[in-house]
Amino acid sequence: MRHLRYFEALAKHGHFGRAAAACAISQPALSLQMKELEDLLGAPLIERGGRQIRLTSLGEAFASRATDILCAVDELGNLARASFRPLAGRLRIGIIPTVAPYLLPVIIQTLAKRFPGVDLRPREAVTQKLVDDLIGGRLDTAVVALPVSEPSLHEEALFNEEFVLVRPHQDASKPVPNPEALREMRLLLLEEGHCFRDQALSFCKMSSSESHDLMEGSSLTTLVQMVDAGIGVTLIPQMAISLETGSANVSVVRLAAPRPSRTIGMIWRKTNPLSDQLTNVANLVRGAGTAVRHVDAFGAAAVGTADGQGG
Repeated sequence: MRHLRYFEALAKHGHFGRAAAACAISQPALSLQMKELEDLLGAPLIERGGRQIRLTSLGEAFASRATDILCAVDELGNLARASFRPLAGRLRIGIIPTVAPYLLPVIIQTLAKRFPGVDLRPREAVTQKLVDDLIGGRLDTAVVALPVSEPSLHEEALFNEEFVLVRPHQDASKPVPNPEALREMRLLLLEEGHCFRDQALSFCKMSSSESHDLMEGSSLTTLVQMVDAGIGVTLIPQMAISLETGSANVSVVRLAAPRPSRTIGMIWRKTNPLSDQLTNVANLVRGAGTAVRHVDAFGAAAVGTADGQGG
């Protein structure tokens, strides 16, 4: 099993140094473990040369099988933990960047109070990375925007939240733009890979090819600060209002109906023996999300709306 885990890390990173760091061992030790594995199999798995490594054709096939085996072994551990009442032990939970800063602290506090025996291991990454890690058995569950439409994963809807428009403070008295008007403005977006970017483009009825001329940022914090600097306008989710706009001189406004929104949910492997416990975790996360959005709704009580009423 040790050989398989080290080989999986090497196949994932394609580099001895990075794989060794991920496994918390030295590079020579990892190289020795891979040589032992190849000797056991009687065939090479790795093409060595230069800083990067390549897998042989056998190595590629072996990597796929190794991932399946390791995932199955992890689920044997989960099968044992599924008998625990309440939930205890390691819980690896992923969360997307447009949710993590606002919801993760509440999730950690809520789960620590409800399940004191849980060793929570949070990881922030974009949706596709989280889905890959779930399928590969490197995560137990993840909080993402639904749907992900992966047949092997269960999707549990938690709550819906609206997007709001953030624009320079001096534009507060201007009419609220509709999606067509937003297309003509300098719209600030998250960089590619973030599902929130795709959702914003969809609301503005823009294609990915049309987005290349738009300005990008690596986080919602960056986008809001760019708006404060007068560079353009942006969309952010409701739960981000208090944290992201508190220190920025910007105007926040609800858009006209039908307002853009997203569904936040939890996903996990359908085969995970912890499914019942993860459903309980999802219920707690649902409550945490409601609390966070409730706070932001009151924090944004003076926020304008498209029809001129407070939001």
